[in-house]
Amino acid sequence: MRHKIIPCLALLLLTACHPETAMNQERAAAEADVAQGGRGLAKLNPSPRKAYELVLRLKDAPGDFAVVEGVAQYDVTNEDQCGYIEPATGTAARITSQEPVELRKVSDGEYRGTLYVDRMLDEDYYGRGVCHWEFAGAGAMLKATGAEEETRFLTFVKAEPLTEGKTHTLYYPDAAYPRAPLAANYPATGKADPADYVAELQGKLFTMSLSASEVTP
Repeated sequence: MRHKIIPCLALLLLTACHPETAMNQERAAAEADVAQGGRGLAKLNPSPRKAYELVLRLKDAPGDFAVVEGVAQYDVTNEDQCGYIEPATGTAARITSQEPVELRKVSDGEYRGTLYVDRMLDEDYYGRGVCHWEFAGAGAMLKATGAEEETRFLTFVKAEPLTEGKTHTLYYPDAAYPRAPLAANYPATGKADPADYVAELQGKLFTMSLSASEVTP
């Protein structure tokens, strides 16, 4: 199952529009697929064209990271017109998907991978009209060795600053590596300003920076 690096994000559950029984069965199958780390009935674009190189840089890290995973998030922008209507509320369910981005180590403290802003396939999933996907942002999750109890160092950047070539830098406490003292599997989300940490931690921080630039696939 993929790591969930963005809190409170619903995974994609898509079903086609059929008679009620068949639709419920297909939706149940999609839910089971998502539970196993799949994407339900959502489809990837077989010929994506809009590529960006995602770059993750670490500075002053307190140790090595055996687990470095990237992710790109995509949201449907018109779920009200095309999405599944929840019977209990009469409103459309949110449609979002997180797709892995392989980050390769190119040097000490630097990882690179390719993401596509047009990775998902626009399609009529519910018989209510074509659902249109939009790239929402990208992030990364790092762990010292991958052990369950270790801290998850997390970062995420929205699409606009990434595609504009801006660098997003966050500060993390050395004390949380490899495991936070008071919590197992702690999600360290970092801070943009080192001054936001208590004084005794401010001199013992490392940074994770994300940036992207458009490339020819």
